[in-house]
Amino acid sequence: MIIDGAAGLPLTERGGKTCLELADTPNLDAMAQEGSVGLVRTVPEGMEASSACACMSVLGYDAKVYYRGRAGIEARSMGIPIDSGDVVFRCNLVATRDGRMWDYSSGHISTDEAQALIAALEESLGSDKVHFYPGVSYRHICKLKGREDTLLAICTPPHDIPGKPIDGFMPRGQGSDLLRDLMTWSEVVLQEHPVNVERRERGDIPATMIWLFWGSGKVPDMPAFNQVYGVDGAMTSGVDLLRGLAQMVGMDVLDIPGVTDGLDNDYAAQAVGALEVLKQHDLVVIHIEAPDEAAHDGSVEDKVEAIQRVDREVISRLRSWQPDGLRVLVMPDHPTPIKTQTHSPEPVPFLLWGGGFAANGAKRFTESEAENTGLFIDQGYNIMGRLIGV
Repeated sequence: MIIDGAAGLPLTERGGKTCLELADTPNLDAMAQEGSVGLVRTVPEGMEASSACACMSVLGYDAKVYYRGRAGIEARSMGIPIDSGDVVFRCNLVATRDGRMWDYSSGHISTDEAQALIAALEESLGSDKVHFYPGVSYRHICKLKGREDTLLAICTPPHDIPGKPIDGFMPRGQGSDLLRDLMTWSEVVLQEHPVNVERRERGDIPATMIWLFWGSGKVPDMPAFNQVYGVDGAMTSGVDLLRGLAQMVGMDVLDIPGVTDGLDNDYAAQAVGALEVLKQHDLVVIHIEAPDEAAHDGSVEDKVEAIQRVDREVISRLRSWQPDGLRVLVMPDHPTPIKTQTHSPEPVPFLLWGGGFAANGAKRFTESEAENTGLFIDQGYNIMGRLIGV
C-alpha cells in the first residue's frame, strides 16, 4: 500500500504536527500497534527525490542500478516506442501568470481537455522529429528524434517552483535550445485554444504553456518481479509512472473504474478490486496518488482528507480481510512537505503487519512514532524482501 507523498514535516501553524499526525487514522494506528513500524530510506543518497526512484525502492529494485529517467518509464506505460536516437521528456501542461509559475497542473485539468490541447500542439509543433503524446490530466510526453543532446540540459520540475519567476528555471545548458523553443512556441498555440477560452469563462485555471523535464533516453532493462522474488504481482494506480514500473517488472496492471490521481479517486473501488485480484495473485500493489497531489497544491486540508480516506476506505478493508498468511506493507514513497510543495529525500515511515511481524512499540502510523521505534532500513529496496520473507 503506497500512500504517495503522505509523509511530511511538522507544520508550525498546526501545532508542530505533520499531516499524518493531524489525520484521524484509527485503522492505520491499530495496525501500527500490532505490527512493526520503522523508517526506511527510499531515495538513495545523491539521487533525485522523485517517485520514480522512490517507488523503485518500494518495489524492491535498487534505483542506483536501474533508474534511467522518469519519462522513459511513463512512455512505457503509454505504449510509446523509444528507438535508437529517440529521447522522451515529461511534458506538463502548466499555467504561468505575470512571468511566474501559477499552477504546475493547470488546475488539475481534465484528461479530455488536455488531450485536445496536446492534439493541437502535435498539429502545430509536431514534425518527423517532434511528437506529442497525450497522457493523464496534466501529464504528457514529448518525443524528440536525433536530439540526444537535450538530455544534457538542466531542467527543473514545475512543481518545484510554485509562485517563482520562470525565467530562472527554464531549461539551460547544452541541448536546451530546442526545449526552450518548444515551451515558448506552445504559448502561442495554447493562448486562444477553445479549451482555454472555456476554462477562463468558467473561472478555471488555463493551460498557458508546456513544461519539459525528466528527460530519458531509454527504458531500463529490469528483471521480472517473479524472477527476483518468486511471487507474481499486480498493481492498481491512477498514474502512468507506476503503471509503467509495473509493466517493466512483469506485474499485471489492473483497470479498476474510478481510479484517479486525485481526491476524487474511488478509494473503495480500488481496495475491493485489488483484494479481488489478490485471490489469484501472490501480491498486489495499491498506489494512491491523492496525498501527493494535495501537498503539491499546498493544501493541508486536502492532504489530511486523502490520508483519512485511505484509512477509512482502504486500510479498513485490509484489516477486516484476513485470509491465512496475509501480510501487509504500508508506506509513502517519499515525503511531500506542505511548506515546500515538492518531494524531499528524507526517510519515510513504514508499517509491516500480519504473520511474522511483531509489535515494536508504535502507537500510531506517523513519522515521529516510526523514528522512536529505532527500526531503520537504510537501503530501501530491501523493504520488499522483508514483506515477502526472502
